[in-house]
Amino acid sequence: MKRRLATRRWALGMGIISLMLSPLAAAHPHGWIDFSIRVMTDDEGVMRGLHQTWRMDPFYSLVVFEELTQVDGASLDEGLDQLGLEIRNNLAAQHYFTDIRLDGEPLALGEVSEYTAMEKDGRLAFTFILPLETPQPLAGHTLDYQIFDPTYYIEMVHDAEGNQPDPNALVLHGEPVCELSILGADPDPELVMQAALLDVDEEGEPGLGRHFAETGHIDCR
Repeated sequence: MKRRLATRRWALGMGIISLMLSPLAAAHPHGWIDFSIRVMTDDEGVMRGLHQTWRMDPFYSLVVFEELTQVDGASLDEGLDQLGLEIRNNLAAQHYFTDIRLDGEPLALGEVSEYTAMEKDGRLAFTFILPLETPQPLAGHTLDYQIFDPTYYIEMVHDAEGNQPDPNALVLHGEPVCELSILGADPDPELVMQAALLDVDEEGEPGLGRHFAETGHIDCR
């Protein structure tokens, strides 16, 4: 679906990120996030989590940077530190927008304690390690994940070059040797129409974003 930006006025200061991650936001996308994933495994091939890097769209990033530089007595770095904390806290209440499944069964997630917000190439980047509650061996299994805003207010896609995923959008270094792929979304046309017809002040059905989410697939069988 074509990426579209909202024409609405964003709230000031740190309220921006709360609006961006609010479960009450409108359902069709008004911004986007490009993300890349590194599957974190140890020397025995046991997965302990996903290292995620999210890059906010240029318009949203510009608004955030302008707001942060207008906060009296605070540097941009201090503002980004506070912003990173707010993003983490908002995401924690929504399972970090991430669903992970091993052989089709959902995995419980741990709490994010390692994260940072920064400016990178003119865009706001948020990097964090999302641990599994219980590390899992990958050899002989398949792992799938989806990362999406449940309201579909924000479109979330892997980093891409043209219409193809970037080679670094999904990586796994070390053991085991697995086949990695990124599967595009194939939403029902009726859902596409439903999302397209929603106004900025309307909400979609809960979980609408899942239908538009790409799937990262790791096959270690």
